[in-house]
Amino acid sequence: MTTTILRYTGAGGELVLGMDEAGTGASVVLLPALSSISTRAEMRPLAERLAARFRTCCVDWPGFGDLPRARADWSPQALSEFLHWLLTEHLTPPHRVVAAGHAATYALHQAAHHPGTIERAALIAPTWRGPLPTMMGGRRAWFNGACALVDARGIGPLLYRINVSRVVVRAMAREHVYGDPAWLTGERFAAKIAVTRAQGARHASVRFVSGALDRVASREAFLDLARRAAVPILAVYGDQTPRKSREEMEALAALAGVAAVRLPRGKLAVHEEFPDDVARVVLPFLAR
Repeated sequence: MTTTILRYTGAGGELVLGMDEAGTGASVVLLPALSSISTRAEMRPLAERLAARFRTCCVDWPGFGDLPRARADWSPQALSEFLHWLLTEHLTPPHRVVAAGHAATYALHQAAHHPGTIERAALIAPTWRGPLPTMMGGRRAWFNGACALVDARGIGPLLYRINVSRVVVRAMAREHVYGDPAWLTGERFAAKIAVTRAQGARHASVRFVSGALDRVASREAFLDLARRAAVPILAVYGDQTPRKSREEMEALAALAGVAAVRLPRGKLAVHEEFPDDVARVVLPFLAR
């Protein structure tokens, strides 16, 4: 796998993002989830298993990743513009896309609004609503104030560090992200903590958590994107997925034309924790 630097000029000015490529053949673009601990590294185990058949590309989202990040008011529009640029200008369409978590909604949005750029979409534990709106049953007016506070110098870094402390990250991972509580230990845990400490990490992180990066505002809008995408869709999720998130995945799986596989284990990062299980399902779908 070859790691390179991708330069993109967008909402945050000129951005420097990490990108990993491997294999030959038809293009498969792997998009990591949006979260405080997500980077393209979570897609590498799956990419390695697909690279024997495809040319794979894993890339970080603007505002996320393991490199220093620009301070910007990250928005769904900014991330969609980046994805469109990646799939049409930096890479040559059409593409097969594997998208995890919130990236799934961005992939559906791209397919619905720019036909011909995506020809198949494998969605891994697909989500559309950030953690706070999920917990509270919707957005609240004070969420925008939380973003402004975390953006601010002085108090912002302090508030952010409290919310991505080792205790909080470990609890979040055990409850929502990984099926095996012992999976995120040692070097793996240290790597996740390092991601949260990257320069500028707090600006995109707080927007994801508060729902400011939600590409749609309701389940019906999420399902409508899937209907309008007009491409083959595969939804893959684990049996241990938290209830509220699983309900959204099951609603997607119930749509006509959407194939779905519920794996016997795994939570929101099933692709990272159990890449062999996911690859066995995803590879034949992408190869059709």
